[in-house]
Amino acid sequence: MSHHVPGHSAAASAAATTASSGVTLGDLIMQALSRHSLSEAFVAGDRRLTYAHVRDLLSQYVAALARRGVGLGVGVTMLSPNMPESWIVQAATYLLGGRFTGLQTLASVTDHITVCEDAEATVLVVTGPLEEHGRQVLAEVDSLRHLMVIPAAGGLPEDEPPAVRSLDRGPATEMDVAWLQYTGGTTGKPKGVMQPHRSMVQMVYAHMADFEQPHLPRYLAAAPLTHAAGLAVIPTLLRGGTVVIEQGFEPSRFLDVIEAEHINCVNGIPTMIYTLLDQERPETRDLSSLEVIWYATGPMSPVRLAEARERIGPVFSQIYGQTESAGIGTVLTKAAHETASLEQLASCGRPVIGNRIRLIDDDGHDVPSGEVGEIAMQSRGVMQGYRNLPDETEAALKGGWLHTGDLARQDAEGLIYIVDRKKDMIISGGFNIYASEVEAVLTTHPSVGSAAVIGVPDSRWGEIVTAFVVPRPGRQVDIPALQSHVKQVKGSMYAPKKVVVVDSLPATPVGKIDKKRLRAPFWADSTRDVH
Repeated sequence: MSHHVPGHSAAASAAATTASSGVTLGDLIMQALSRHSLSEAFVAGDRRLTYAHVRDLLSQYVAALARRGVGLGVGVTMLSPNMPESWIVQAATYLLGGRFTGLQTLASVTDHITVCEDAEATVLVVTGPLEEHGRQVLAEVDSLRHLMVIPAAGGLPEDEPPAVRSLDRGPATEMDVAWLQYTGGTTGKPKGVMQPHRSMVQMVYAHMADFEQPHLPRYLAAAPLTHAAGLAVIPTLLRGGTVVIEQGFEPSRFLDVIEAEHINCVNGIPTMIYTLLDQERPETRDLSSLEVIWYATGPMSPVRLAEARERIGPVFSQIYGQTESAGIGTVLTKAAHETASLEQLASCGRPVIGNRIRLIDDDGHDVPSGEVGEIAMQSRGVMQGYRNLPDETEAALKGGWLHTGDLARQDAEGLIYIVDRKKDMIISGGFNIYASEVEAVLTTHPSVGSAAVIGVPDSRWGEIVTAFVVPRPGRQVDIPALQSHVKQVKGSMYAPKKVVVVDSLPATPVGKIDKKRLRAPFWADSTRDVH
């Protein structure tokens, strides 16, 4: 849509609008793959693909998807373990103007049917071992017309006629939906988040400007490339770097790959880092190539983070964001980690460049400094809305701000501290109790490796604080001593009335602690929803 520029003719205004039209993912993909032909773009086991090889394979996938009717606004879904094709299929979809949806490999056929139906996908791409699973989905989803099966070893489908198609940026504009990603569903049925090219390009810019990406990245991707881990691929390729792909996280193998491939940047989650500390001896490995570990999905225990910095190095950077914000919100930089007090290590940092953040009350007013409010965001990374959910979209974007549902406070230095999900806040005896504050104290106890805190219904108190704790290796948890520890540090109302010792904490497919599963047995007979 052109806008009239004062002092210009209508034709000149239209020309100015076109000349300054927004960049798309197609533009960035074309730039990335045209700059570094002979360098390695992807490493996956024995496969080592140069940029030229990836460009050739991409042109063949563009032709293959176009032959199946993929074009502007057409939905493509993919179910695949990590491999170069996990990203190449995405890139081909973007170049054709389609919208891409990744499916979680750990989810059920029923879940995949639900997502494909809501997304109105026409093409489902799977790898060979998942072909039967894909056929079950294909049989149940009316919109699906094609099942494309990629060999487990990679490359084109075996029955695909050889064809190439010249690559160009494609027909999409910055406002066309590129990424239709479904939320993890920790609070109920997953919602389809519609992210236009504008938002995804903003994510790339933020990553390259504010996330301390190495000059020549060697990025280790162990989490699914069809989801959040894939967001770092285009920034890596634009710098001429290499994406080293692993099919999941195994701690010893993870450290082996960092050493062998001279990895300098990696995405992580708190539980992954805890596992490295508890099951391995990272301080005995040659991790000198590592420049940055980005950790996300939730805050780390400050005590465990301090331990990680000591044993792995001063390489940690925290990123806070949501699918609804294209994964960008705040960043606690490496330098901020090094100057932070133990209390400040609980912070998620300051707003990323290009993000506006407010902390607001239920009426949309700013809360005073130091008080708890909901994080609200404005940026070019904010979603268009939830697919087929107009009421939820209106609520999430009320007043022109993204209402994140995350509660936080801000200190005098501008650092933001997330205290809980709005729906997770525990109300006990009339007091508001934030789970993250109790969890932080629990993990300062020498017997506790990780912890999760929820509210459980109680006839007297409304809810009682209940803690699930995973012991450190070789340690036993003394429950009364642990309760006393929390009482001494935070006060009696924060002390968990019930402590459950477990071997591990349940996680969602993206690695967040799944508190919905922890709550379910306790809330089964309650009239209140499990959130």
